[in-house]
Amino acid sequence: MLSGLKRRKSKEDIIMNAVVYTLTVMLVFITLYPFYYALILSFNNGLDAAKGGIYFWVRKFTLENYVQVFQDKSWANAFLISVLRTVIGTSCSLIFTGLFAYGLSFDELLFKKTYMSILLFSMYFSGGIIPFFVLLRGLGLINNFSVYILPLLLDAFMTLVMISFFREIPRSLQESAKIDGANDLLIFFRIIFPASMPVIATAALFMGVNQWNSWFDATFFIQKKELKPLAFLLKEVINKAQIVSMRDEVSAQALSMRNMTAYTPKSLQMATMIIAITPIIMVYPFLQKYFVKGVLLGSVKE
Repeated sequence: MLSGLKRRKSKEDIIMNAVVYTLTVMLVFITLYPFYYALILSFNNGLDAAKGGIYFWVRKFTLENYVQVFQDKSWANAFLISVLRTVIGTSCSLIFTGLFAYGLSFDELLFKKTYMSILLFSMYFSGGIIPFFVLLRGLGLINNFSVYILPLLLDAFMTLVMISFFREIPRSLQESAKIDGANDLLIFFRIIFPASMPVIATAALFMGVNQWNSWFDATFFIQKKELKPLAFLLKEVINKAQIVSMRDEVSAQALSMRNMTAYTPKSLQMATMIIAITPIIMVYPFLQKYFVKGVLLGSVKE
């Protein structure tokens, strides 16, 4: 009887494992296939891709789509702006948010409840786009690269995450450093910051992705074309592709054939999308070992 129960349980386990693996494979396919489809179209001849029938592999390989994107000075400049705002913005946000969270991690901090109340209030309520625009204009940040950096210096959500992490660091480390003559800034950068790599890496990933994908600020606060980031130009391409009618698409393809070019607006769009997501995909593996630990921070209390 016991052996029968064991056999019955084993069959149930096999069925359950088969269901789980099947659903996992389907989920992975559904998640990754759109990216793979965009990738093969970006490497395929645009005129050939317009005929359809491309699903799993490149039918007529070409690099012309990427050549055209990188030859366009506006795209190259936008890529540089995105890199600069991501690197500078993420670095400044990490330092500013980390310092603010480090201060709030001390229970003896004066007016701590007031600071926390303001922080939580800012997470749920906003003054609106018009007052924000007026404020930025008064600060001289309109049409200024700093508009990508200064308004995002403090991340309220990551501040709360960092506070929880900093509280778990033994106070004895800070006390021993103070005995040796270190001030608060030296303690933060020499002891707290290196010991907090899981949460720092997690915050860097979230902040970096937010900076890289941000187009909203460039839409309302930047009119200079030389300061437009890659995400904004990509959004413009996608919007134009949605507005263009089938007749205009056929005309564009006919113009490409007349000019003996291998690309179309859609193929350029796919190439631009791949260029936009590649840096984030390349950075993630280096932060992955810290990312899981940082995300699970505070999920289990003993």
